Amino acid sequence: VQLVESGGGLVQPGGSLRLSCAASGFSLDRVAVAWFRQAPGEEREGVSCISNTGGGTYYADAAKGRFTVSRDNAKNTAYLQMDNLKPEDTAIYYCATTPGVCSASYYLGLGWFWGQGTQVNVSS
Repeated sequence: VQLVESGGGLVQPGGSLRLSCAASGFSLDRVAVAWFRQAPGEEREGVSCISNTGGGTYYADAAKGRFTVSRDNAKNTAYLQMDNLKPEDTAIYYCATTPGVCSASYYLGLGWFWGQGTQVNVSS
């Protein structure tokens, strides 16, 4: 049972990346999926969350208008499309799951099941 993130890398400011979160050993269709990030020396922060049905999405203020969370339950994978990336988006990005739907307190990350993370670097 695991979550594996991929799609991170080095991108210039203004560029785009699409992160993937692939589940194995369990089905994503009954869980909410959230994305978190942690920059060096900073606390972990919630970025976005999508409920098990694909609705009920939440975005951090820093992500609104630039990031889009989605999921493909048939592929057992969730995604975070990140556009117009900024240097301050540099962080390790993690996906995590919890049964059911997202709530406004998803950003606390309490009791979630975590992946190992993927590094995103935004730099010229």
